[in-house]
Amino acid sequence: MEACVVGASTGGVAALRRLLRGLDAGFRPSVIVVQHTGTEGFGMLVSLLRDSCALPVSEARAREPVLPGHVYLAPPRYHLLVEHRRHFSLSVDERVCHVRPSADVLFASAAEVWREQLVAVLLTGANDDGARGAAQVRGLGGKLIVQDPAEAEAPEMPAAALRLAGADHLLPLAGIAPLLMKLAGRPAA
Repeated sequence: MEACVVGASTGGVAALRRLLRGLDAGFRPSVIVVQHTGTEGFGMLVSLLRDSCALPVSEARAREPVLPGHVYLAPPRYHLLVEHRRHFSLSVDERVCHVRPSADVLFASAAEVWREQLVAVLLTGANDDGARGAAQVRGLGGKLIVQDPAEAEAPEMPAAALRLAGADHLLPLAGIAPLLMKLAGRPAA
């Protein structure tokens, strides 16, 4: 695994904090996150996740290279894409699933770049964003981890992914970080 993309919405901040807390400072894959949020709470989100994580956390910026062992957050009001030279681009294209940034957009672009070296994670959320992108990840050889909808604060996003894409791993939130550590060749934190 070279990269991990994560999609979350309603209930996602708490889920992301818990997930990132389980990744140690030696975790080398890039982690790229779409969390549906408004501009007013974005700075606080970056700060909260930074405080929860042993890895550096920052807002993704256009033309910035995607570095290993770093957590990037999609900025509000922009779709975040990964380009073939492994750098970010931002788009103000139409909303997807009524949101921008969209996990579908991120997942699809990352799948084209990393293919079988990509792991996508779909967490709690109250819409179906991420399901189509998850299908593209799996279609290009990547792996999909889905939070069990039965324990998600908002089950719609993980349930939509299961319906459309299936999953390589269906797990409670507590099991996702240990699996990511294993896939990255690290002992569980």
